[in-house]
Amino acid sequence: MYAPRTTPWPLVALFTAGYLAPYLLPTTVGRLERGLDLTATQAGAVGSLLLLSSATAGFLLASRVERTGARTLARLGLVLAAVGYGGAALTTSVPAVLAGAVVGGFGSGTATTVAATRIAAEKDPHRASTLGLLSVSALAGAVYLTVPHLPGHGLTLAAIALTALAVWPLTSRLPGGTSGPAATAEASETTEAGGRLPHRRSGMVLAGAMLLWSLAQNALWGVSGRIGVGQAQLSEPTVGVVFAVALGAGLLGVLGAGALGSRLGRALPIGGGTVLIACCIALSASATGLGSFAAGEIAWNTFYPVVLSYLIGLAASLDPRGRWAVLVGSASSLGTAAGPLTGSVLSAQAGFPVMGAVLAVGLLLVAVPMTGVALHTGGRPLLPGAVRRRGGHPAAVVAATTGTPSGAVPEVGAPEQSVVEIPLDGTPAAAQGAYDTAAATRAPGGM
Repeated sequence: MYAPRTTPWPLVALFTAGYLAPYLLPTTVGRLERGLDLTATQAGAVGSLLLLSSATAGFLLASRVERTGARTLARLGLVLAAVGYGGAALTTSVPAVLAGAVVGGFGSGTATTVAATRIAAEKDPHRASTLGLLSVSALAGAVYLTVPHLPGHGLTLAAIALTALAVWPLTSRLPGGTSGPAATAEASETTEAGGRLPHRRSGMVLAGAMLLWSLAQNALWGVSGRIGVGQAQLSEPTVGVVFAVALGAGLLGVLGAGALGSRLGRALPIGGGTVLIACCIALSASATGLGSFAAGEIAWNTFYPVVLSYLIGLAASLDPRGRWAVLVGSASSLGTAAGPLTGSVLSAQAGFPVMGAVLAVGLLLVAVPMTGVALHTGGRPLLPGAVRRRGGHPAAVVAATTGTPSGAVPEVGAPEQSVVEIPLDGTPAAAQGAYDTAAATRAPGGM
């Protein structure tokens, strides 16, 4: 019997607190633009600085979670998020808002780093990341339904700050830091055993591809509100409803990804899903009415979290200590940070439709190396009678649908069976049995 899987709710909550800022980026940038009388480029730059600060936290803390302790770092990140975003929400001074966004972004990045590291150590990281995406999508959808009906530039920032405060009590269930000579020796042994990053080439390719993948996503996401209000001629409440419905569709997509699990492997969801996302981005960026805008946004937000959940799982599979998960996530945050400014500049110079076409082509190109990494490190799902090329336990696997009894196929590395010659001279069965018994008493693997 299998042991029941426990749900890592503290990690899911921490994941939600860290990822909420990028999910609320369109309304955050739009509110700053209108509430503080900023230009579109200036508001996009504030959003980019927020996300750049988040990425910086990931790069700085990727190797320090085990040493410092998940609980300590998580609490530090949540405090910085609450203070930074809360302070930015309560002031109308542009320099103070900018400073608060940078501090809050570092807090979000710290929380995300801890969550990614701990999720990678879970027995089923894909399930944990899927639950996190479900949680953040649901919360962001509720915010999009509420905020457009209320005044003020800092409501989304305040929502992120309040989420950080709400998650704080759950951090008591996270492991603490290491201290003392014994803990230092244990950390030294862990570093010596796993200090070198595994799958270096695959990890670097995935990190670079994720940077560009996230840049394309957030270049559109950062200006989606302007596309809806300006180009599609919709009211802000209507755009908010579209975003909420889109995030609700994202919930269904994540549920579907969780149900599929690893049945399709990782290559098909990542490669095929990215191609579909590219089509959705082109449709949304060229929207001129409610129908096309809603169709593009809803379809895009359905596929985006599905592909993201598989990418998170792929990064986590490269290193059980979670370092690649953090580094790839930080590279993704760099792309996310550059996204709003890239979208603002491209749309200002060439218009929204051309921007969408450029981003779609970029995604199609990026899909190739990401799919290659998924095929190289994870491979396709095993077919009946297939054998893993990279070993594993067991290394020889036969699907249950073949009807082969358990244990019929030996594991790779098992002792070889003795080879018995069958005489053709009519030796009696009793003598043959004695011959077999004598052969079987040899040492395992003996010839």
